[in-house]
Amino acid sequence: MIRRLAAAAMVFALMTTAALIGAGPAAAHATRTSADPAPEAVLDRGPQRVTATFNEAMQSDFAAMTVVGPDGNLWSTGPVTVAGPVVGVDMLPTGPAGTYTVNYRVTSADGHPVSGNWTFRIEVAGTGTPGPPVASPSATGGAATADGGLPVWPFVALAAVVVAGGAWWAVRRRL
Repeated sequence: MIRRLAAAAMVFALMTTAALIGAGPAAAHATRTSADPAPEAVLDRGPQRVTATFNEAMQSDFAAMTVVGPDGNLWSTGPVTVAGPVVGVDMLPTGPAGTYTVNYRVTSADGHPVSGNWTFRIEVAGTGTPGPPVASPSATGGAATADGGLPVWPFVALAAVVVAGGAWWAVRRRL
């Protein structure tokens, strides 16, 4: 009876280990499909609004989008809006000529955070007044990681191997 139970436990542990080894991270997360202004676009004047379109609807909770100018100041204003797959923010009147960086962090429908950035260039300076300066990551103690921790599957796989080894040892000892 003990031999059958140990053999069943070993088979279960081996099947669980095999299933976990084959399981990888999900690959169906949301991605940005377009942006306005387009990445690396060269404009004569600043846009009134910047938007990013994704391949699936985004959650409006915790959505963030900023536009940082060549002067290191914030040029986006107002709340971030989310309408299905489109996320956007208004811009202040055109500021200095140079490269502007759009940064975003949104949450997809499946709860996965999606972040990224793109740049565009304004050729003709405007007379707009900038928002506050943007703090650098080094000044705030470093950027947080998107994942925030270790994956669980290695610990589960290790536990399955330990259980399988214990079952094997119990069967071998009874022989």
